[in-house]
Amino acid sequence: MASGFDLTGKRALITGSSRGLGLAMATALASAGASVVLNARDEVALGATAADLAAAGAEVHALAFDVTSEDSVTDAIAHCESQIGAIDILVNNAGIQIRGPLEDYAIDKFELMLSTHVVATFAVSKAVAKGMIARGHGKIINICSVLTSVARPTAAPYGAAKAAVANLTRGMAADWAPKGLNINAIAPGYFKTDLNKTLMADPKFNDWVEQRTPQRRWGEIEELGGAAVFLASPAANFINGHVLYVDGGFTAVV
Repeated sequence: MASGFDLTGKRALITGSSRGLGLAMATALASAGASVVLNARDEVALGATAADLAAAGAEVHALAFDVTSEDSVTDAIAHCESQIGAIDILVNNAGIQIRGPLEDYAIDKFELMLSTHVVATFAVSKAVAKGMIARGHGKIINICSVLTSVARPTAAPYGAAKAAVANLTRGMAADWAPKGLNINAIAPGYFKTDLNKTLMADPKFNDWVEQRTPQRRWGEIEELGGAAVFLASPAANFINGHVLYVDGGFTAVV
């Protein structure tokens, strides 16, 4: 691997990484040389994933905490920094999707979407950034979505939350870039994940995704890893406040 993309000696915390895109990014970061700290709320699933990744040769730790609880976040990050090691790279990937007709969408569900995506991204980043600022360097990668800039029926709350994450990313760059940090975001398109199995099984929706995406297919989860490695690496040292779309051209066409 080219030296500009080498993450040897770096430690990366990836939230929501016991499966899916989070695990794919963690695997890619580990392949680039980083020590990875996996996160999820389910300790059993998290431990099994960590064991599998370690068996493949990665240096991996498991850190179970709830990104929506400030106390849980504060305690977990303090434990990581003191017992595991300094966090050089943070990937804010944890998230949920609750679809429904907007006119019937419950306020508490809308608030949950904002709490899980926006508030949690801020809370984890704030806790991690304190150590990064003290050390004068660090990479934060927030995960957005194609729905950051476009909309779909029944997904407005998710899109609103992800759009907020995109502008929070720019705000973090405004505040923390002068202190040595790089804060960027990745906006994935439609990927073959467990969470999308129902959509993929719907012939009408599947055909729509394949026809709407210029590459005429869904993304493979491994195809998100390169973007994470790039933004976490020295190759991206002069990139800040940027949202990188990894979507097969979905948002580039009408």
